[in-house]
Amino acid sequence: MLAPVAFRTAVRSKAAPSAVGSLFVSARQFKSTWAHVQGGPPDPILGVTEAFKRDQDPRKINLGVGAYRDENGKPYVLPSVRKAEELIVGAKGDKEYLPITGLADFTKNAAILAYGKDSAPVKENRIAITQSISGTGALRIGGAFLQRHYPDAKTIYLPTPSWGNHTPIFRDSGLEVKQYRYYDKKTVGLDFQGMLDDIKAAPAKSIILLHACAHNPTGVDPTQEQWKQISDVLKEKEHFPFFDMAYQGFASGDIDRDAFAVRYFVEQGHQIALSQSFAKNMGLYGERVGAFSLVTANPDEKARVDSQIKIIVRPMYSNPPVHGAKIAGSILADQALYQQWLGEVKGMADRINGMRSTLKNLLVNDLNSKLNWDHITNQIGMFAFLGISPEQVAKLCNEHHVYLTGDGRISVAGITNHNVQHLAESLHKVTSA
Repeated sequence: MLAPVAFRTAVRSKAAPSAVGSLFVSARQFKSTWAHVQGGPPDPILGVTEAFKRDQDPRKINLGVGAYRDENGKPYVLPSVRKAEELIVGAKGDKEYLPITGLADFTKNAAILAYGKDSAPVKENRIAITQSISGTGALRIGGAFLQRHYPDAKTIYLPTPSWGNHTPIFRDSGLEVKQYRYYDKKTVGLDFQGMLDDIKAAPAKSIILLHACAHNPTGVDPTQEQWKQISDVLKEKEHFPFFDMAYQGFASGDIDRDAFAVRYFVEQGHQIALSQSFAKNMGLYGERVGAFSLVTANPDEKARVDSQIKIIVRPMYSNPPVHGAKIAGSILADQALYQQWLGEVKGMADRINGMRSTLKNLLVNDLNSKLNWDHITNQIGMFAFLGISPEQVAKLCNEHHVYLTGDGRISVAGITNHNVQHLAESLHKVTSA
């Protein structure tokens, strides 16, 4: 190929047409290194939001976004978060790197929040914990750790359905992903017997992923008595429980109630893995604050596990961001801020549960729907499965400007007193036809 100067000379000169021609032929024959890359499928949630934004109808409702919205449908920053930020800025701290496993004050209190201050592993310094890039990062660290160090199986069983990101996270971690029954379309509730049967049928010492509370996407949770039976089955088969707890406090408004399954399993001797997220319960979506932890047998084992977690994290992202951890850590450590936050997270949960009741009452009492809508209030947390068909979902979107995912999942946080009447009327129309 001609050098740049020679190329310009050739272009200016009529005496070198063959050189110029060969350059253009070469350009036409050039094939990009990435020409073989195929376009991936669009994100289903992003597609819902894009369709919502294009819609010009003033009645439109977006129930696809998995983020809390206030009574006016606006993003909400918790006052306790604002206060914590003021304190952090006022302290004029530096911007130095955190250790590989993050802010120690944050992780210590995150473990207490999850396991309880009276938990034996907390008291005995047996919890290996690292700050993570929210719950997604915690799951990714956990998947990588289990792939390298869990001695008995490289297969993880997920509920059907589960959060859409679970499968790619664990596959990319090198684990084989399989499913167990969970959601019963006929009852719009838990297929408890199917769940137990599938967990029993899994090879001994398999990894079982469990949603600690507010199952995403269905909002269907086991009762406390059912959790006890699930624990018994896992113990019988020597399965390893991996809890994903993204909604502690945000589900019922009670942090202890929402942590029941995690704490019960630990009390029963399970050495669990746990993913925590502070995106929902503190509204720290963009701060990406989370934690991954493992229950170990003793402090010496904890130290060895900690060292291997660091080896996983170091080449992945080196060390986590500091600002969000300082916010969450300040709230968890300061008694006044902590009590304020507990009230605020209960307020968010209460508003969501109130919208569930309002929607159900409108359908049953005002619109005289002949269908059973008990599942709306029986489910818990941010999401609800309406139990409607893909065709009915399409009608809601296309004819009534109500946007949700194709499986009939809605974010209850997107329902407000301003739009619940239109939602109820639209849902009644598409389910009565």
